[in-house]
Amino acid sequence: MQGCELTTRTRFFPRMMFHTLRSHMLQPKRFVVPLLLTPTPAPTFHFPSPFISKPKPTSSSSSSFSSASTPPRSMMLHHDPLVSDVYATAISGVVAFSTLRLWEETAKRGLFDQKLNRKLVHISIGLLFILCWPLFSADNRAPFFAALIPGVNIIKMLVIGLGIWKDEATVKSMSRFGDYRELLKGPLYYVAAITLACIVYWRTSPISIAAICNLCAGDGMADIVGRRFGGEKLPYNRNKSYAGSIAMATFGFLASIAYMWYFSSFGFIEGSWKMVLGFLFVSIVTAFVESLPISSELDDNLTVPLTSMLVSSMIF
Repeated sequence: MQGCELTTRTRFFPRMMFHTLRSHMLQPKRFVVPLLLTPTPAPTFHFPSPFISKPKPTSSSSSSFSSASTPPRSMMLHHDPLVSDVYATAISGVVAFSTLRLWEETAKRGLFDQKLNRKLVHISIGLLFILCWPLFSADNRAPFFAALIPGVNIIKMLVIGLGIWKDEATVKSMSRFGDYRELLKGPLYYVAAITLACIVYWRTSPISIAAICNLCAGDGMADIVGRRFGGEKLPYNRNKSYAGSIAMATFGFLASIAYMWYFSSFGFIEGSWKMVLGFLFVSIVTAFVESLPISSELDDNLTVPLTSMLVSSMIF
């Protein structure tokens, strides 16, 4: 009996192992990857550094090289916008009137030719004034605070030009022939144009940049270069030269590009190559209008900013 039982077990176990192995081989195979072998991303650590600035957001347009998609950065001098604008107005006033005082002293002492001294005032005052614009807050009252600086000069030109108040230093530094009544023309148009650009367009528009830069840098350098290298006159206006017109377009354009980069660095505007071409076109057209015989009838300080504003409004 024990022999039969051993024989039966001996025959049964191979069959059971065969069926078990066969059923295991017919089942679908599943591959299990050990947890320790699965790839895991390496942890990254970010340490803030005061020497590494945050990357600026890029614009979707390939022609844009400075973005204004982030809120404009305002170099506020105080947490209260009103107080900040008061401080900014005071600083801008000190800069403007100190510069005026400097050129008045040079005119009084005769350090420069009177016409050259007048053009140095013409170039520096407007460009230094808009250089202070980032000091003002983002409040809607900010451009009106800034406009107080040229606004005070409007009153000054009127008072001196009408003979109410005598100021020989101002007359010498701003007039062509030393006549106080000249301040009611070119100098008055000059400060009125800057005031208008400040209030209407402000620092968020390329129109103000084009108007002030072509008025100050363009028209100012046109006279300086034209007097020195303007031997060959224009065929349609013998009072203007090729050198003066080229200098006006060149320096007006270069100043516009410089201030486009300056204001875009604060986030006030978005500079692009399209804007660069726009500034070039505005400077060329403004220089051409300034070279026309009509400039003998109307003052350049009136035709140049008005032309720049008109052409810029059609482009930008």
